Amino acid sequence: MAKRSDGFITEKRILQICVRLFLEQGYRKTTTAQILKDAQVSSSSFQNLFHNKEGVLMELVQFMFENQFNIARNVAGGSLPPVYVYAAETALQITLTELNENLRDIYIEAYTFEETLDYIQKETAKELQAIFGSYQPELTEQDFLELEYGSAGLMRGYMANPCTAEFTLERKLGKFLTLALQGYKVPEDEIEKVMAFVSELNMKSLAQSVMEELFRRLAMRYEFSLEGLLPGEGPDAAE
Repeated sequence: MAKRSDGFITEKRILQICVRLFLEQGYRKTTTAQILKDAQVSSSSFQNLFHNKEGVLMELVQFMFENQFNIARNVAGGSLPPVYVYAAETALQITLTELNENLRDIYIEAYTFEETLDYIQKETAKELQAIFGSYQPELTEQDFLELEYGSAGLMRGYMANPCTAEFTLERKLGKFLTLALQGYKVPEDEIEKVMAFVSELNMKSLAQSVMEELFRRLAMRYEFSLEGLLPGEGPDAAE
Protein backbone atom coordinates (compact mmCIF):
# COMPACT_ATOMS: atom_id res chain seq x y z
CA MET A 1 0.00 0.00 0.00
CA ALA A 2 2.84 2.38 0.80
CA LYS A 3 4.32 1.92 -2.67
CA ARG A 4 0.94 2.54 -4.30
CA SER A 5 0.45 5.67 -2.22
CA ASP A 6 3.92 6.97 -3.04
CA GLY A 7 3.32 6.27 -6.73
CA PHE A 8 0.03 8.14 -6.75
CA ILE A 9 1.61 11.12 -4.99
CA THR A 10 4.41 11.15 -7.57
CA GLU A 11 1.90 10.86 -10.41
CA LYS A 12 -0.08 13.82 -9.06
CA ARG A 13 3.07 15.92 -8.70
CA ILE A 14 4.14 15.18 -12.28
CA LEU A 15 0.70 16.06 -13.63
CA GLN A 16 0.59 19.26 -11.58
CA ILE A 17 3.92 20.34 -13.03
CA CYS A 18 3.00 19.33 -16.58
CA VAL A 19 -0.28 21.25 -16.55
CA ARG A 20 1.56 24.35 -15.38
CA LEU A 21 4.37 24.01 -17.92
CA PHE A 22 2.08 23.14 -20.84
CA LEU A 23 -0.11 26.18 -20.16
CA GLU A 24 2.76 28.56 -19.45
CA GLN A 25 5.07 27.70 -22.35
CA GLY A 26 3.31 25.16 -24.56
CA TYR A 27 3.51 21.41 -24.96
CA ARG A 28 6.26 21.32 -27.57
CA LYS A 29 8.56 23.67 -25.67
CA THR A 30 8.26 21.65 -22.47
CA THR A 31 11.05 19.09 -22.22
CA THR A 32 11.13 15.88 -20.22
CA ALA A 33 14.25 17.15 -18.46
CA GLN A 34 12.34 20.23 -17.30
CA ILE A 35 9.45 18.08 -16.04
CA LEU A 36 11.84 15.88 -14.05
CA LYS A 37 13.59 18.88 -12.55
CA ASP A 38 10.47 20.81 -11.57
CA ALA A 39 8.61 17.74 -10.29
CA GLN A 40 11.74 16.51 -8.47
CA VAL A 41 11.34 12.95 -9.71
CA SER A 42 13.79 10.51 -11.20
CA SER A 43 13.75 9.48 -14.82
CA SER A 44 12.93 5.89 -13.83
CA SER A 45 9.93 6.98 -11.73
CA PHE A 46 8.64 9.12 -14.59
CA GLN A 47 9.04 6.31 -17.12
CA ASN A 48 7.34 3.79 -14.83
CA LEU A 49 4.28 6.03 -14.56
CA PHE A 50 4.02 7.64 -18.01
CA HIS A 51 6.80 6.20 -20.19
CA ASN A 52 7.33 9.61 -21.83
CA LYS A 53 5.91 13.11 -22.24
CA GLU A 54 3.28 11.78 -24.64
CA GLY A 55 1.99 9.55 -21.84
CA VAL A 56 1.23 12.66 -19.80
CA LEU A 57 -0.59 14.12 -22.80
CA MET A 58 -2.67 10.93 -23.05
CA GLU A 59 -3.71 11.26 -19.40
CA LEU A 60 -4.82 14.86 -19.97
CA VAL A 61 -6.58 14.07 -23.26
CA GLN A 62 -8.55 11.23 -21.70
CA PHE A 63 -9.68 13.50 -18.89
CA MET A 64 -10.68 16.37 -21.17
CA PHE A 65 -12.55 14.24 -23.70
CA GLU A 66 -14.40 12.35 -20.98
CA ASN A 67 -15.84 15.67 -19.83
CA GLN A 68 -16.31 17.67 -23.05
CA PHE A 69 -19.37 15.87 -24.42
CA ASN A 70 -21.09 16.04 -21.03
CA ILE A 71 -20.51 19.79 -20.90
CA ALA A 72 -21.74 20.16 -24.50
CA ARG A 73 -24.94 18.31 -23.58
CA ASN A 74 -25.57 20.92 -20.92
CA VAL A 75 -25.01 23.69 -23.47
CA ALA A 76 -27.39 22.11 -25.98
CA GLY A 77 -30.00 21.24 -23.37
CA GLY A 78 -32.05 18.08 -23.14
CA SER A 79 -34.78 19.03 -25.62
CA LEU A 80 -32.67 19.49 -28.76
CA PRO A 81 -31.70 16.65 -31.15
CA PRO A 82 -28.25 15.02 -30.67
CA VAL A 83 -26.79 16.84 -33.71
CA TYR A 84 -26.89 20.04 -31.63
CA VAL A 85 -24.67 18.36 -29.02
CA TYR A 86 -22.13 17.55 -31.74
CA ALA A 87 -22.24 21.12 -33.02
CA ALA A 88 -21.78 22.54 -29.52
CA GLU A 89 -18.94 20.17 -28.61
CA THR A 90 -16.93 20.69 -31.79
CA ALA A 91 -17.53 24.45 -31.81
CA LEU A 92 -16.33 24.63 -28.20
CA GLN A 93 -13.19 22.63 -29.01
CA ILE A 94 -12.27 24.94 -31.86
CA THR A 95 -13.04 28.04 -29.81
CA LEU A 96 -10.92 26.80 -26.90
CA THR A 97 -7.88 26.89 -29.16
CA GLU A 98 -8.53 30.57 -29.86
CA LEU A 99 -8.31 31.50 -26.18
CA ASN A 100 -4.59 30.87 -25.84
CA GLU A 101 -1.77 29.73 -28.14
CA ASN A 102 -0.43 27.23 -25.60
CA LEU A 103 -3.86 25.66 -25.29
CA ARG A 104 -3.96 25.47 -29.10
CA ASP A 105 -0.60 23.69 -28.93
CA ILE A 106 -1.99 21.05 -26.54
CA TYR A 107 -5.03 20.35 -28.72
CA ILE A 108 -3.06 20.18 -31.96
CA GLU A 109 -0.58 17.74 -30.42
CA ALA A 110 -3.50 15.66 -29.15
CA TYR A 111 -4.77 15.42 -32.75
CA THR A 112 -1.26 14.62 -34.03
CA PHE A 113 0.33 12.10 -31.65
CA GLU A 114 -0.66 8.60 -32.80
CA GLU A 115 -1.89 7.22 -29.48
CA THR A 116 -3.93 10.24 -28.44
CA LEU A 117 -5.40 10.60 -31.94
CA ASP A 118 -6.39 6.92 -31.90
CA TYR A 119 -8.10 7.42 -28.54
CA ILE A 120 -9.95 10.56 -29.74
CA GLN A 121 -11.12 8.87 -32.94
CA LYS A 122 -12.40 5.72 -31.24
CA GLU A 123 -14.16 7.57 -28.43
CA THR A 124 -15.69 10.11 -30.82
CA ALA A 125 -16.86 7.35 -33.19
CA LYS A 126 -18.99 5.90 -30.37
CA GLU A 127 -20.69 9.27 -29.95
CA LEU A 128 -21.07 9.72 -33.71
CA GLN A 129 -23.12 6.58 -34.18
CA ALA A 130 -25.55 7.73 -31.49
CA ILE A 131 -25.71 11.25 -32.96
CA PHE A 132 -25.83 10.55 -36.70
CA GLY A 133 -27.07 6.95 -36.87
CA SER A 134 -30.61 8.05 -37.72
CA TYR A 135 -29.38 9.83 -40.86
CA GLN A 136 -27.48 6.76 -42.11
CA PRO A 137 -28.96 3.74 -40.28
CA GLU A 138 -27.18 1.32 -42.58
CA LEU A 139 -23.75 2.37 -41.27
CA THR A 140 -21.87 0.32 -38.70
CA GLU A 141 -19.61 1.40 -35.83
CA GLN A 142 -16.64 0.76 -38.15
CA ASP A 143 -18.18 3.05 -40.77
CA PHE A 144 -18.46 5.86 -38.25
CA LEU A 145 -14.88 5.31 -37.15
CA GLU A 146 -13.74 5.66 -40.75
CA LEU A 147 -15.81 8.85 -41.16
CA GLU A 148 -14.23 10.18 -37.97
CA TYR A 149 -10.79 9.81 -39.57
CA GLY A 150 -11.90 12.58 -41.93
CA SER A 151 -13.70 14.81 -39.43
CA ALA A 152 -10.75 14.58 -37.01
CA GLY A 153 -8.52 15.80 -39.83
CA LEU A 154 -10.92 18.68 -40.44
CA MET A 155 -10.86 19.53 -36.75
CA ARG A 156 -7.06 19.61 -36.61
CA GLY A 157 -6.87 21.72 -39.77
CA TYR A 158 -9.20 24.38 -38.41
CA MET A 159 -7.53 24.35 -35.00
CA ALA A 160 -4.10 24.80 -36.56
CA ASN A 161 -5.08 27.94 -38.50
CA PRO A 162 -5.70 30.84 -36.08
CA CYS A 163 -8.48 33.31 -36.67
CA THR A 164 -7.63 36.58 -38.39
CA ALA A 165 -9.51 39.77 -39.17
CA GLU A 166 -10.80 38.07 -42.34
CA PHE A 167 -11.03 34.49 -41.06
CA THR A 168 -13.20 35.21 -38.03
CA LEU A 169 -14.29 32.66 -35.45
CA GLU A 170 -17.82 32.79 -36.87
CA ARG A 171 -16.51 31.94 -40.36
CA LYS A 172 -14.26 29.19 -39.00
CA LEU A 173 -17.07 27.48 -37.11
CA GLY A 174 -19.40 27.87 -40.07
CA LYS A 175 -16.95 26.26 -42.51
CA PHE A 176 -16.13 23.37 -40.19
CA LEU A 177 -19.71 22.57 -39.24
CA THR A 178 -20.95 22.79 -42.82
CA LEU A 179 -18.32 20.32 -44.04
CA ALA A 180 -18.73 17.98 -41.08
CA LEU A 181 -22.54 17.90 -41.03
CA GLN A 182 -22.76 17.45 -44.79
CA GLY A 183 -20.35 14.54 -44.45
CA TYR A 184 -22.70 12.90 -41.96
CA LYS A 185 -25.68 13.40 -44.32
CA VAL A 186 -27.54 15.88 -42.15
CA PRO A 187 -30.28 17.50 -44.32
CA GLU A 188 -29.55 21.05 -45.45
CA ASP A 189 -32.58 22.54 -43.69
CA GLU A 190 -31.45 20.98 -40.41
CA ILE A 191 -27.88 22.20 -40.95
CA GLU A 192 -29.26 25.73 -41.28
CA LYS A 193 -31.09 25.38 -37.94
CA VAL A 194 -27.97 24.02 -36.23
CA MET A 195 -25.86 26.85 -37.62
CA ALA A 196 -28.40 29.40 -36.40
CA PHE A 197 -28.27 27.81 -32.93
CA VAL A 198 -24.46 28.02 -32.82
CA SER A 199 -24.41 31.60 -34.15
CA GLU A 200 -26.67 32.69 -31.28
CA LEU A 201 -24.25 31.34 -28.66
CA ASN A 202 -21.51 33.54 -27.21
CA MET A 203 -18.89 30.96 -28.08
CA LYS A 204 -15.88 32.76 -26.60
CA SER A 205 -17.63 33.29 -23.28
CA LEU A 206 -18.86 29.69 -23.25
CA ALA A 207 -15.41 28.35 -24.15
CA GLN A 208 -13.84 30.36 -21.33
CA SER A 209 -16.39 28.92 -18.89
CA VAL A 210 -15.87 25.39 -20.24
CA MET A 211 -12.11 25.70 -19.94
CA GLU A 212 -12.41 26.90 -16.35
CA GLU A 213 -14.76 24.03 -15.52
CA LEU A 214 -12.48 21.45 -17.16
CA PHE A 215 -9.47 22.68 -15.25
CA ARG A 216 -11.42 22.92 -11.99
CA ARG A 217 -12.29 19.25 -12.37
CA LEU A 218 -8.68 18.46 -13.25
CA ALA A 219 -7.46 20.39 -10.22
CA MET A 220 -9.86 18.52 -7.96
CA ARG A 221 -8.70 15.15 -9.28
CA TYR A 222 -5.01 15.90 -8.91
CA GLU A 223 -5.22 18.31 -5.99
CA PHE A 224 -3.47 21.41 -7.25
CA SER A 225 -4.19 25.12 -7.37
CA LEU A 226 -5.42 26.87 -10.52
CA GLU A 227 -4.16 30.27 -9.37
CA GLY A 228 -2.37 31.97 -12.24
CA LEU A 229 -2.79 28.95 -14.55
CA LEU A 230 -5.99 29.51 -16.50
CA PRO A 231 -5.42 31.12 -19.90
CA GLY A 232 -7.34 34.33 -20.41
CA GLU A 233 -8.39 36.10 -23.54
CA GLY A 234 -5.11 37.74 -24.44
CA PRO A 235 -4.23 39.62 -27.62
CA ASP A 236 -3.97 36.37 -29.54
CA ALA A 237 -7.58 35.41 -28.83
CA ALA A 238 -10.15 35.45 -31.60
CA GLU A 239 -12.10 38.63 -32.19
